[in-house]
Amino acid sequence: MAHAHHQIVIVGGGAAGITVAASLQRHAHDLALDIAIIEPSSAHWYQPAFTLVGAGSYKLQNLRKDEADLIPEGVTWIQGAVATFAPESNSVTLASGNTVTYDYLVVCPGLQLNWAAVKGLDAFIGRGGVCSNYAPEFVEYTWECIQKLKPGMKALFTQPPMPIKCPGAPQKAVYMVADYLTKSGIRQHVDVKFLTQTPAIFGVPFYAKELVKIAAAHHIDVRYSHNLVEIDGVAKKATFEIVAGDKQGQRITLDYDMIHVTPPQSAPDFLKASPLANAGGMVDVHANSLQHVKYKNVFGLGDAASTANSKTAAAIRKQAPVVVRNLLHLIHKGAVEEAYDGYASCPLTTGYGRVLMAEFIYGGKPTPTLPLDPRKERLVNWTIKKYGLPALYWDYMLKGYESFPKHDTTYVDPAAPPA
Repeated sequence: MAHAHHQIVIVGGGAAGITVAASLQRHAHDLALDIAIIEPSSAHWYQPAFTLVGAGSYKLQNLRKDEADLIPEGVTWIQGAVATFAPESNSVTLASGNTVTYDYLVVCPGLQLNWAAVKGLDAFIGRGGVCSNYAPEFVEYTWECIQKLKPGMKALFTQPPMPIKCPGAPQKAVYMVADYLTKSGIRQHVDVKFLTQTPAIFGVPFYAKELVKIAAAHHIDVRYSHNLVEIDGVAKKATFEIVAGDKQGQRITLDYDMIHVTPPQSAPDFLKASPLANAGGMVDVHANSLQHVKYKNVFGLGDAASTANSKTAAAIRKQAPVVVRNLLHLIHKGAVEEAYDGYASCPLTTGYGRVLMAEFIYGGKPTPTLPLDPRKERLVNWTIKKYGLPALYWDYMLKGYESFPKHDTTYVDPAAPPA
């Protein structure tokens, strides 16, 4: 077994880890920082566009880059998986048995997809009409399934309990299918249902009001408090448990020809079992400083952080500068800032050429960036989603640049009653 030491160790080489490393190098002009990223995967995916791939509007190969090409120059890549954390001794143990010690630790491993949490799902995902936009190995099959829909068929779309990557993504898939069927002239002949474990269509009421109208316009049968618990891929039947209301605890079984499944998700097992995790298994950090509540030389951001924001790449874009500044403050013996306001953005694809750009901070307050009514579906938002955001991700955010347009925290809902 080998041992290595680095000043700053970043666990996770996804959007958060690469952005933090690149930004640290841009800011620390007076320091020769020793940074290492621990990441097992050799492939890096732009996940926000998986929805477009699943709708036949983007090529999967355009969303992949080699991890080696994204690691900033001068940063050490430790290609391995984490097994355990020992924050009392500032140590990380890898699955190989090797150990890495640190002065400062940044934890951002993302969420893991728990396919086996739904009975039968791991056996049938990727075949027999069971598809998902949540993994690169299955997303192209979603488009195959969509094109095979014919009059008289049934299409189901599911959403599990939180946390999940991009809580808007499950309904994006159903809107795209409904619009595809409309354009194909068979919408009224295909039964489309969206079954979500949550009590509302979206967690931010301001946008939920509009999304209810959009779902109705697409003639989508939306069922709340329905959690997928089993798939019978042979009989093509899906079983849901009702989790609230008068029928709580009851189960219903529905036939399907196509079922788009959003798998249950959680922090990785190695994080859930560690001293860094809260009761929910997430990195237990302060909501605004992103500093660990117990271990002051540890920070967390991204999908596996305990912050009560929507888990999106846009959130990482706003979190990373806070983590970077606070790391540098600590190195210079300064005080940390409490600067993250919970910002997240979810570009909700509501049809081909239409996107509702949902932007909000803690408390569900809408905070649009563009001076446009944020409740409206727009072509310009589709252009931003399909062309602007991927370029922003690869060529700006992952390069450590931090100058972005500010979101409007003073925005007032015009339909809200006067204060």
